[in-house]
Formats: sequence, C-alpha cells, structure tokens
Amino acid sequence: MTEINPFIQLRRELHLIPEVGYEEVKTQQFLLDYIAKLPQEHLEVKTWRTGVLVRIAGSAPLKTIGYRTDIDALPITEETGLSFASKHPGKMHACGHDCHMSIALGLLTHFASQPLRDNLLIVFQPAEEGPGGAKPIMESSEFKSWWPDIMVGLHIAPEYKVSEIAVKPGLLFANTSELFISFKGKGGHAAYPHLANDMVVAASAFVGQMQTIISRNIDPLDSAVITIGQIRGGEVQNVIAEEAYLDGTIRTLSKETMNIVWARLKQLAKGWEEAYQCEVNFIPGSDYMQVDNDTAQTEQFIDYLQKNYPQSYIPCKEAMTGEDFGYFLEKIPGFMFWLGVDSEYSLHHAKLNPDENAIPFAIEVLTGYLKSI
Repeated sequence: MTEINPFIQLRRELHLIPEVGYEEVKTQQFLLDYIAKLPQEHLEVKTWRTGVLVRIAGSAPLKTIGYRTDIDALPITEETGLSFASKHPGKMHACGHDCHMSIALGLLTHFASQPLRDNLLIVFQPAEEGPGGAKPIMESSEFKSWWPDIMVGLHIAPEYKVSEIAVKPGLLFANTSELFISFKGKGGHAAYPHLANDMVVAASAFVGQMQTIISRNIDPLDSAVITIGQIRGGEVQNVIAEEAYLDGTIRTLSKETMNIVWARLKQLAKGWEEAYQCEVNFIPGSDYMQVDNDTAQTEQFIDYLQKNYPQSYIPCKEAMTGEDFGYFLEKIPGFMFWLGVDSEYSLHHAKLNPDENAIPFAIEVLTGYLKSI
C-alpha cells in the first residue's frame, strides 16, 4: 500500500471540518495543534479572531517575506462522495482552501527547522469568502507588529493541469462587490392584483433592467459583470408578494467602472420606487479590492519558474474572480498565482475534487522560490 504524502493527509483532515467565515474554531485549533508539534526555536505564534499568524525568525534578516493562506469554507452541501467528505452539513471546502492550508503547513514545516535568512510570516486568514478577513487582519496590531515587505499567495485553478502555474504582472483578479437588494410593496390576494404592488414582478423586471448597465453604460472595450444568483419572494402561490430580494455580485476590472455600476443601480432603484410604488433598499455587503500583482515581484517569480520549472509557467489573462488578497497587494508589493489542480468541476462547485498531487508540487516550488529571494 502506497504511503500517502503527509500534506495530502493534512488536506483530507482539514476537508472533513469546513467552517465558514469567522466560525473557523475547529480549523484554528487544528492549525495550532499542528504548529505546536513543530520545532519551536524560531517560531512565534499569534492568533487573531479565528486566524493564526506564525513568524519564523530568519538567520540574518533584512526583510520579512509574507505568505498568506485562507482557511474558511463555503455554505455548500458536498456531493463528491469522497471518503473524507465534509462532516459539517451544508458546508464544504469548495474553493480549495483546504489545499491552500496544507501547502502553507508544508512551507511552515520546512522552514521551522531550516529558517530562511529573512523572516518569514505565514498568515492563516479567516473569512476570505465573506465577509472578508484580509482588510481587518491587516488593521490588527498582530499583523502590524510583523508587517511584511513582500506578500505572496496562490489559488487553486481547476482548469489547469497539475504542475502548471499561471500568473501575470498587473491585474489578475477583478474588483468585486456583493449585491443584496430588497423590494417592499403591498401584498394581497392573487385574484385582486390591482389592489397590491407585486414585488415579484418588480424584482424580476429589475433583474433584466440591470443588464442594460453593462450593455449601455460601460465602455464595450471594458469589462463588467452583474450576476443575480438568488431571487426570493412570496410565501404562498396564490398571494401577491409584499417583499422580494435579489442576491448577487458585481465584478469589474477597475474601481472607476465599479463606481459607474453602483451609481446607475441607485438611479434605477429611484425610478423603480416611482414606477412600482415600492421601497428599494441596498443591503450592505462585502467589497473586495482587485488583485493587482506587483510587476517586479511577479517577474522575479516568473524568472524563477522559467529557470527551474520551464514547462510549468503559463502566461494568463486577468479573470473576473474575486479575492480579498487584493487588500494585501494594495499596501505590500507581491503577487498571487493560479495553481493547477485539474478538476472537471469549477471552484464553488459541490463536486469540486482537486488533484492532490498539486500540494507537494506547490510546496516544492514555493520552498525553492522563497530560498531564492
């Protein structure tokens, strides 16, 4: 029987206990228990809410290199059928954060006993999927006391094969904004529509009208997306709905375009209130900064790949994916890259099943890269 790679095994153990943003209590304890078993001579550990920060003191430090992994899961019911499927009903590591954590633990394990010349800070960040953990953890005293000079991160990519790494200087991921809209009117009997203000009709019409923002208010050479992923309204089939709700997301390639989209949404809402005799309100959600890779740091990483893993490097285009790692890159030069995991199912899919061989490969690549800078 083939012995399983220890970091693949860690991934499977983490996959069993997915927890959503700021509820990662078991995950945090799992990480702390593992870290406690490592050589402690060069380690300092701090916790922040449900996150963990680990600093490995360098032998002759001139700077601090930061590496971030996210640790939260999604409110998705797993459908993989794996022997190590989620034990938490309605929750799943469907975005690969279990893989991300196991890679970070691989780096931590290596450098705990073989420190770099420079300090290495590994950040196990909660709440990436929402409501957002990057910005508040950066504002914490724990992070500020170990503020890094460089920041690196990765995200698994089902569309790339194992041993493939896709990256580019500049914009990699889009600006994202959660979109929650409520419509409140007057309910009534289905047989007397003239005595009510139907919010299912109002909300449904708003969904279609929102798409004209993309087609008629955004430069066709620019890119933006408005997606409504959930519509809720009404209680019974023969009662006109008094309330309705739209939940969705906005993605843009620039802050300016995001501002245009929001301005037009609010203008449309005012018109809807008049046209449908209702109240339209925007419920606050999370906004994520674009992931804008530092050119110098990214090109240094690309050079490293081309010299050491020439078949692995893939130039890529920017994507409409959202990631709060962008808040780190707004303040700290660094980059994020895509790690191929060759799965037929996409991120956030209930059947996502990454090829675990990507984990030891990523540990090998990153260990060598961190030693080279």
